[in-house]
Amino acid sequence: MLFDFDYPNVWDALKNAGQPIVLYGMGNGADKVLDEFQRRGITAAGVFASDDFVRYQDFRGFTVKKQSDLERELGDFTVALCFASALPDVTAHIRKVAREHELLVPNVPVAGVEILDGDYLAAHREQLAEAYGLLADEQSKKVFKGALDFFYTGRLPYLDAIDSEKDEAFRNILRLHHESYLDLGAYRGDTVDEFLRYDDSDISITAVEPNPKNYQKLCEHIAALKNARAVHAGIAGKEGVMYVTKGAGRMSALNTERGIGVPVTTVDALNCAPTYIKADIEGMESAMLRGAANTLKTKPKLNLAAYHRTGDFFELILQLHELNPGYQIYLRKHPYIPCWDLNLYAI
Repeated sequence: MLFDFDYPNVWDALKNAGQPIVLYGMGNGADKVLDEFQRRGITAAGVFASDDFVRYQDFRGFTVKKQSDLERELGDFTVALCFASALPDVTAHIRKVAREHELLVPNVPVAGVEILDGDYLAAHREQLAEAYGLLADEQSKKVFKGALDFFYTGRLPYLDAIDSEKDEAFRNILRLHHESYLDLGAYRGDTVDEFLRYDDSDISITAVEPNPKNYQKLCEHIAALKNARAVHAGIAGKEGVMYVTKGAGRMSALNTERGIGVPVTTVDALNCAPTYIKADIEGMESAMLRGAANTLKTKPKLNLAAYHRTGDFFELILQLHELNPGYQIYLRKHPYIPCWDLNLYAI
């Protein structure tokens, strides 16, 4: 069942589409898709953006046009979606495009370079099956299978079948009450606010953010909370230094060669004794777990992003189980296109 797919792999479907392939979106996601197209011998016929963003600008040798422009030029075509959004008006428009043309989502990871295709599945079948078997409820298994189907085929209906609101996870799984909260990737305080909607006891909040600009906003945002502190640092498996690209926004770009130097620490080194940890740290979730081995012995509740790297949705399950087999592990997917906001919850 786990490896039965109703459609071919998205990359094969694009290569054998039999009609022009056009990209919807530009930017980092579209760059990655075009690079993978070149590697796989797939030819793009054009690029379009939502009408409000079209200035007929150049992107990778293509003039970015409106959808209607390409329809006049090409007639019908297959759309490769190349950006992400949770905004209702944007996701509604994506679905409108999908009603008008075949729309596929070639999945390129936020972090790392591995692509989930047939070769990837063959190399990871045992780990995928093991992770699936460790999940604590049937909804988690449904989400796991639906996410795998989506990653493999790139078809939106698989996402629609597994979406649920965050409130369900907070109310039915995490059940926060008088928690000491560790917020990893706190951005400007939005997830501190989220925590306080479910647990306003204000026992202890440690909010960690590497991006200098976001850190300053975070400090201002939590200044009125009596038991909250902000930490300007990245989180990894060992202490050191990382470099944050200036102006990278919410998803701070990390590299080892240039940017603003920011200290890196570990969960264990923070010495904050959390009872609840949230981590949305752009692909560093696995490294974070390695640096939290001692903290995890006390079994704090966990809320981890499980989508930044191709293997996160199963590898983090296996890693957490190895670190502490006592955890009950859940998987939930919250409304987002593509399969972002896929979160691992553990209690």
